[in-house]
Amino acid sequence: MYEGKSYTLFAKYAVPQMIGLLFNSVYMIVDGIFIGNRLGRDAMAAAAVSVPLVEILIALSMAVATGAGVLISAHLGQGEKEKARHIFSLAALCTAVMGLLISVLGNIFIHPLAELLGSAPVIHDEAISYMRYIVTFSPFLLFSFLLSGLVRNDNRPKLAMFALMFGSVSNIVLDYVFMYPLNMGIAGAALATALGPIFSVLIMLPHFIFKRGNLYLTKFKLKWKNLCSVYVLGFPSFIMEFTIGIITFVYNFAIVHYGFREIGLAAYLVIGYLMLIILTLFLGMAQGLQPVFSYFMGTGEEKRSKSLLGFSIKAFLAIGVLCYVLIVFFSRGFFSIFNPGDIELINFMESKSLPYFSGFFLAGFNILMISYWQANERTSKALAVSLSRSVIWPPILIAVLPLIFGSEAVWLCHSISEVMTAVTAGVLIVLLKH
Repeated sequence: MYEGKSYTLFAKYAVPQMIGLLFNSVYMIVDGIFIGNRLGRDAMAAAAVSVPLVEILIALSMAVATGAGVLISAHLGQGEKEKARHIFSLAALCTAVMGLLISVLGNIFIHPLAELLGSAPVIHDEAISYMRYIVTFSPFLLFSFLLSGLVRNDNRPKLAMFALMFGSVSNIVLDYVFMYPLNMGIAGAALATALGPIFSVLIMLPHFIFKRGNLYLTKFKLKWKNLCSVYVLGFPSFIMEFTIGIITFVYNFAIVHYGFREIGLAAYLVIGYLMLIILTLFLGMAQGLQPVFSYFMGTGEEKRSKSLLGFSIKAFLAIGVLCYVLIVFFSRGFFSIFNPGDIELINFMESKSLPYFSGFFLAGFNILMISYWQANERTSKALAVSLSRSVIWPPILIAVLPLIFGSEAVWLCHSISEVMTAVTAGVLIVLLKH
């Protein structure tokens, strides 16, 4: 099922998922471009309030998709197709329940939710307009990530890539239609973002409905053990994806607390888009490799698994270094796309991005090790690294470093947290060898 050398497997499975997720990250970025050019700085700050929410939704979906994917690939590696289908059906049920709960409760508690995520009085109404579409259509966002993950586990990585790409392109088209000819304002941007995943889901559904692979819905007995296994194995992925939401949430409050005001929020929205692109490259490749690592675990091919890991580490580090070089030389052009007339904002973003991304070349290594240990059901090690780069180092550093070195140090904290996490992962690798 997974034949070929390490570079062949990397190209076949890591690259398509990376491309698909990269296009999918365009959802929020295109909104930022249209909002910044059409509505200005305050509207960008209002959209920024929903970024942590979107990342939380993606994290929930990825937790189920990855946890189920690990079990499915292991079962397929052992020839247990019926058990794999039971896990697939369970994952679909879990996602449907989560989606309905989020849609209903999100609309009921939308005002306190917006305030919790950092909405200020001056932008609250626009933040609510944007957020309402996100929570209402959240089931489709959840299913787009679930199905893209599981269709990949069913050996159709290019279908997942195409579906995510089509959803992203439709978002670009709808952003223009809703914000310019129809003049719907920030609500139009949110609606375009909400509708994009629907197209992705519609493209992937026939694969499962018409039983074109090993996975499709079947009757199954709901077992507490399987339910726990899905969420326990998927929890490191939840934390890994949730890291973006957690860090955005913490930074939004830190930016206001240390006096960077609306310009800081608007700048961090765009810096966050650039962060999203880089992390999506790594997350996509890591997720693409997960079925391969899990399958090798199921078949007992440890040597091939280690060979693929070694090749992947080199590739991830090289891509990380290349990304920072591109930021140093070309970030100003990227920032200018969002609000070309606001020179003060562009200068602010350019000056803060260099320290912010200085340690990001190690982010890929950290994400890869989380995915590898997770695929091999070494959940405790994957969780240790996930927690290090999300809820341990970033909040501590953001709370402490500005007090010692001044408010500007806040822009270094994320990169330092990636360095500290890489050290943690390195220690775990050494301990495993001994």
